[in-house]
Amino acid sequence: MRGVFRALLIGWLACAAGAGAAETGVTETSIKVGMSSPFSGPNGAYGLDMKEVISAYFEQVNKGGGVHGRTLELVALDDGYETERTVANTRKLIAEEKVFALLQYYGSSPTTQAMNDVFGPARVPLVGTISGAGTLREPVSRNPNNRYMFNVRASYADETAGLVNQLVGLGVTKIAVFYQNDGFGKSGLEGATSALAKHGLAPTVAATVERNSLDVAAAVQAISATNPQAVIMVTLYKPTAAFVKAMRAAGQTPQFMTLSPVGADLLVQALGDDARGVGISQVMPYPLTDSVPVSREYRRLIKDRGGNYSYYGIEAYVTARVFVEALRRAGKDLSRENLVQTLERMEDAGIRGYPVKFTSDGRSGSSFVDISVIGPGGRVLR
Repeated sequence: MRGVFRALLIGWLACAAGAGAAETGVTETSIKVGMSSPFSGPNGAYGLDMKEVISAYFEQVNKGGGVHGRTLELVALDDGYETERTVANTRKLIAEEKVFALLQYYGSSPTTQAMNDVFGPARVPLVGTISGAGTLREPVSRNPNNRYMFNVRASYADETAGLVNQLVGLGVTKIAVFYQNDGFGKSGLEGATSALAKHGLAPTVAATVERNSLDVAAAVQAISATNPQAVIMVTLYKPTAAFVKAMRAAGQTPQFMTLSPVGADLLVQALGDDARGVGISQVMPYPLTDSVPVSREYRRLIKDRGGNYSYYGIEAYVTARVFVEALRRAGKDLSRENLVQTLERMEDAGIRGYPVKFTSDGRSGSSFVDISVIGPGGRVLR
């Protein structure tokens, strides 16, 4: 009996030790993943679109047996695109919800502060954020917290360079900048100013709007006074729409250009016919093309959910694909550290039509930029 008891005791101690060594958010049958994005407020449509696509992809993965036999569970919290709520959500996801990793955040300032204050110091990886801010792309050697931030999209510097090069190539030299007064807008302004300087130019004027505000009157007055040939708008869809309408009401008809976070489909809804001719830099493949495999796969995933295809949707799909591929390559013995190391060695995520590459010091997974334009009937054209 003593031998039996001893064997049972050893077995129990081994199980207890194994349970103690298990990574937070990981069990034998599941992996818990956290997400903080706006699901309400002026930018709620962005977050809801991304959440629906990620949920659909996780469901697809789970039906196929999960990742090494573990199903994926998404815990998504609404931050309303507010920095304090994003930081609070991140603390809750890590400390209370006990998530293994984070996925698809939204915005420059909220994500940067969450990285430096919460998930970076806690050594919890975040894959993907709707932001091209340089602060999130600093080399790990310069900011150790960046070791846990993996950007799947191109930077704002990449996007603004694409827009400026397009305009200057067409002979446009009088270019104003309308930007949001936060990390997103300031990063875009910096990128546009730098890109213009390479052509020996500077913004004719730079005017701003506060975050989550539609008060564009002062910006319209300042920019109209310079009669620009083009305006680069580093704003989200509601202030962008308000600005374009007000500029046209003031008799101003410059070429309007904006960055990918605006959300082309939402801008069309807000502007109607006034959206025609607006140019948009894009950091993902055209979601409606049949020539890019990942675009076809994305549409196939959500075709039974209303078929509301968008650039935000395909970005959420690509980000979730990168994350799941990293989980698979990290192996059955999953930990946050081996997920980070796996991502750092990722030179190809296996996504056909969208290459992704990270390094031990670099966190910019892509520099892909395309330019689209809103055509007749609100259709986004390439």
